[in-house]
Amino acid sequence: MARQRYKVLLVDDEVDLLRLWRLRLESKGYEVAVAKSGEEALATFTTFKPEVVLTDLRMPGIDGLALFEAVRRQNKAVPVIIITAHGSIPEAVEATRQGVFSFLTKPIEGADLLREVEKALQASGGAAGEMEDREEWRQDIICRSAVMEELLSRARLVAETDSTVLIRGESGTGKELLAIAIHRASAYRDGPFIPVNCTAIPESLLESELFGHVKGSFTGAVRSYAGLFQSAHNGTLFLDEIGDMPLHIQVKLLRVLQDRQIRPVGSSQPVPVNVRIISATHRNLEEAIKEHAFREDLFYRLNVVSLELPPLHQRREDIPLLAEHFVALLTAKDEGQEKRFTPEAMQVLVEAPWPGNIRQLYNVVENAVALATSPLITEDLLVDALKQHQKKILPLAEARRQFEQQYLIQLLQTTRGNVSQAAKMANRNRTDFYKLLSRHHIVPALYKE
Repeated sequence: MARQRYKVLLVDDEVDLLRLWRLRLESKGYEVAVAKSGEEALATFTTFKPEVVLTDLRMPGIDGLALFEAVRRQNKAVPVIIITAHGSIPEAVEATRQGVFSFLTKPIEGADLLREVEKALQASGGAAGEMEDREEWRQDIICRSAVMEELLSRARLVAETDSTVLIRGESGTGKELLAIAIHRASAYRDGPFIPVNCTAIPESLLESELFGHVKGSFTGAVRSYAGLFQSAHNGTLFLDEIGDMPLHIQVKLLRVLQDRQIRPVGSSQPVPVNVRIISATHRNLEEAIKEHAFREDLFYRLNVVSLELPPLHQRREDIPLLAEHFVALLTAKDEGQEKRFTPEAMQVLVEAPWPGNIRQLYNVVENAVALATSPLITEDLLVDALKQHQKKILPLAEARRQFEQQYLIQLLQTTRGNVSQAAKMANRNRTDFYKLLSRHHIVPALYKE
């Protein structure tokens, strides 16, 4: 991995001081940008994307406090250090109460400057002299967009705490990759990372999978099973699609979050667990609460910190990076078979709507790589691949609804409208089966002879 230097933005209307501070920081390996006013600093901040900002308090136009407030609106994770003269120390003290990281008093000793910058980096998730380690935790997340960099800055801060994290975002945006990054940057990094898709495990088995069971607790329990919570002890348990978790399991999960212990199915003895919980969903949980499909008390337990992954169309500057990364992955085993996009092809990728987000982008690139007969991936290959995938990508909830509806219709067609027989084939009682039919607006009488 390429070594990356930390970025520091220096702001002061005294050019000589800027030059001196810049030399001191650059001698220690920092990448430094300077601005002679608050207005210039704001313009530089957007393009330079510093990890730390040092600014003089008293400047014409936008002063240090106004600059701090502007920086905080753009990215709350970037620490700001205020530089003051002796007469303005009370103002600086008040500024630290408002969220400014710290203040330095002129004249500034070189050692004090470097020490304060390093403290700010450590507080924001960095550590001077450990630049490669800083990037390792997020190595699987390919991005350069401001919206993703801000999200990752927040994720890095959250990782240092024990707080539960709820990751929101559309299907295919990379919620599990963000969860892995948080785990790698956390105190639980030496423990296991256990991902669980709450929709992939049958409802009847989910409780046993999560909390374990003792031998003989139910039919088929021929041996005791520890469960995923115990497997994740001293590590992180990632609960994907938490919005689809059945209500009776939600109750048990809430109890685990409160008591930090589980009770395996069929056991009367609680088992203590030390597990970091990260959950994710593409659903609107607030709407699910209104519909009584999700517990409000569990929502507040899980949503201590919320991170929103943007859809791909809101981070288009990342598309070229992602596409080239996928090509490199797909051609890694084929020596001498390097492939690259034509400018027109890349333009097609950047302008596409991407309803399936990063997952759809990967599928389209994979399709184009497989069909490319030359080192160049052309525009027509991508247009064809996009057309093929456009109709295939559906949100999980919609795909499930369509399958369930077609399944019910097929049952009624097979039984010629006999609800009792159809319910028996579906392994459901009549009451539940009628609820399913009502949910999908299916009238059994229409299928009778």
